[in-house]
Amino acid sequence: MQIGVTTPTGKVGSRVTELLIQAGVRPTLLLRDPSRLSPEVSGKVHAVRCDQRDTDAVVEATKGVDALFWVAPPIPGPDPVAAYASMGGNAVRAIQHNGIGRTVFLSSVGAEKRHGVGEIDGLARTEEQLDRLDVAVTHLRCGYFFSNLLLSLDQLKQGVLATTFPLDYSMPWVDPRDIGDVAAARLLHEGWSGRQVQAVHGPCDLTFAQVAEIVSQSTGRSVKAVEISDDDLRKTLLEGGLGAKQVEGFVGMPAGLREDFTPEDERSLLTTTPTGLGAWAHTVLRPLLA
Repeated sequence: MQIGVTTPTGKVGSRVTELLIQAGVRPTLLLRDPSRLSPEVSGKVHAVRCDQRDTDAVVEATKGVDALFWVAPPIPGPDPVAAYASMGGNAVRAIQHNGIGRTVFLSSVGAEKRHGVGEIDGLARTEEQLDRLDVAVTHLRCGYFFSNLLLSLDQLKQGVLATTFPLDYSMPWVDPRDIGDVAAARLLHEGWSGRQVQAVHGPCDLTFAQVAEIVSQSTGRSVKAVEISDDDLRKTLLEGGLGAKQVEGFVGMPAGLREDFTPEDERSLLTTTPTGLGAWAHTVLRPLLA
């Protein structure tokens, strides 16, 4: 069985790669710069230089692949939703051209809404494209990554965790490595077919107020959650040099999840993963805030 993995140096893709190697698979890795792989990994994989925005490159890189882990990387561009949808189209063409029988797609909670969730709309477009194929596909609808907190390091060092979510809004938070565990299990198991949705919710739902408390306890640095407005976030992003559609892609994600949204996938044994935010924050965040 040949398994293709995109974004193999990312927080999820690297875990998938590690587990496939441990399972005795020599995966095909699609990445723009193979030199980023560690020597230990590069000797145990088939690394192919590939930009996922390039249709021909994706088709060529996935020749002989039986199962594909598809992640749309966050590549800078004027319209992130269109970019994600375009890359999804490249995955579809590769699956069709190469007869790839099973695909695991890294999607997100909120993609089931289909419209009005910022950048997540691009993942929804990819879900729809894959659903039109007569192949087995699993959409991993993942919660809010613990690692998103790394984008707020400067704020956290000042004792602030800013968000446009209401501070009492509860939602699933998940360790990216646990998502990798679920993805690898799906890729290695050949006994499923059709269209499936597998939510990945982490161990429990959390509010931003609870997240700030956990981060404070786990890192020894006092952090307080602060709610800001969408316009405050827009101003910060525009001052950071982002374009209008990029800004709305960021602003639209929390706005779309907090407004008129009921998750399609309920929390269950199937969707719950083990790693708690406290353990992650102590291991990953604490050294960075020291």
